[in-house]
Amino acid sequence: MIESFQESPLLLLFSVIAIGYALGNIAIFKAKLGVAAVLFVGLAFGAIDKNLAVPEIIITLGLAIFVYTIGLSSGPGFFQTFKKRGLKDVSFFLIVLGIFTLLTFTAKVILNLNVATTAGLVSGALTSTAALAALLDVINSSASNGQEEALINSAVVGYSLAYPMGVLGVMLAFAIMRKLLKIDYLDEEKLLQKEYPISANIVHETIAITKPEIDGSNLRAIFKNYHGRLVFGRMSRGTEQFLPTMETVVKMGDQIIVVGNDKIVEKAINELGVKLNTSLDFDRTVYNVRRVFVSNPELAGATIASLNLAEKFTALITRVQQGDIDLLATGNTVLELGDRVLIVARRTDDEEINKLFGNSYEAQSKVNLFSFGLGMALGLLIGMINIGLPGGVSFNLGFAGGPLVVALILGSLRKTGPLVWTLPHNANLTLRQIGLILLLAGIGIRSGHTFKEVLLSNSGGLIFLAGAVICILSTCISIIVGYKFFKIPFTYMTGILSSQPATLDFAIEKAGNKIPAIGFTLILPIALIAKIILVQILYLILS
Repeated sequence: MIESFQESPLLLLFSVIAIGYALGNIAIFKAKLGVAAVLFVGLAFGAIDKNLAVPEIIITLGLAIFVYTIGLSSGPGFFQTFKKRGLKDVSFFLIVLGIFTLLTFTAKVILNLNVATTAGLVSGALTSTAALAALLDVINSSASNGQEEALINSAVVGYSLAYPMGVLGVMLAFAIMRKLLKIDYLDEEKLLQKEYPISANIVHETIAITKPEIDGSNLRAIFKNYHGRLVFGRMSRGTEQFLPTMETVVKMGDQIIVVGNDKIVEKAINELGVKLNTSLDFDRTVYNVRRVFVSNPELAGATIASLNLAEKFTALITRVQQGDIDLLATGNTVLELGDRVLIVARRTDDEEINKLFGNSYEAQSKVNLFSFGLGMALGLLIGMINIGLPGGVSFNLGFAGGPLVVALILGSLRKTGPLVWTLPHNANLTLRQIGLILLLAGIGIRSGHTFKEVLLSNSGGLIFLAGAVICILSTCISIIVGYKFFKIPFTYMTGILSSQPATLDFAIEKAGNKIPAIGFTLILPIALIAKIILVQILYLILS
């Protein structure tokens, strides 16, 4: 079988991918390695025979596609993070990276690690595959002839030994610090309830207006009382049934459907009237409720308010599904290709609404190869430009940094004239996963033999132990700094420190709410870029 793998690199590649993906879905202490398991299976295959290898172009291709698709989806959030939370969260996260780096440098001095292993340790402790990819790229472009292979192997070894504790160690630190700081998740949820729509449990109820103080108010005034976190659906007044606008005046006895998270809806019931046990019936021969796909490129990046639906149709959008997340629809909600909007409208308007939104399921998996290819080409060209640093050190952004920087800019622009840069959500995820598994399988197979030698040596156990100490101690120190000095709520901070989906799921499960997901989402674009730059600069400086 080994001979078959040597003769057919593609057979080897897809065998590693298949086995790794299967193993990644196995839960260990409620945590899954996910796609990262492909790397470890690749290491296992590479350890069997040092002659097993895949073409270098596969690794490079996977790297470029992976970082480019991440950049496209993260672009809007990258530039909006400063507007959301200002510099506070960003400054805190940079300090977190400094703590991780300082402890890793201490491990380097004590264990006499080489620079590539040290930078790989940082990447693994931060569970950042993108940072590892950028590190390998900068090694390729800056190392002396003949040293690239050994340095790349060392970087992958450091990453691989630190990665498991980058997941489990952070979880352990969360549990330890929660007890030490005596955190009450319910108190923090109440504290952040006004700032963020914490509950993801979006419900709808029918309310009969019975409060005299509401009689004669328009929906705009009522809407403001709920800070945009309540959406109004169909209304019934006597025998008349209609879709309201913000200018609609409510009267005693009106029946109206409200949509929002369960706590906001409960508050609305108490303040507006009484809950009806039956849903508001309506004539489906006149009105239709359905999900519509956003596949029209003209709507990429458009807000719901900018569509002026009320002027064109008798229609109302109540929810927007982005990926697996169901969001409450407001005027400020930004539409992306691949979204599904829940819309209530007259059946006579269905055809025109389909034209407006596109409503093509097939389009969700299509890639505009012209804009994708052009963006990738621009990124690769930018990556070839040499950048000088003080002290005579120079580097280029390479196959990782170039496409990433260009994708962030293009993703935030979304489109230039008729040219749409962003990808439908489904297509982006598919390309990202393909790029990632090609990258992980390739570098795993390449570094397997070196990984085995280090693991079986005395230094292997010490590097693993160093990774565990770095992850647990850095996370604990970061939590103390964030909680005591930056006054960041603990639950929100666990999201900022969750650099991997498994740790985020753990944080959400323990908190019993979605606050960690908010911190994770807001800091993700900044975290991604910061980790990549940190690891590259750390390697160059230590070299």
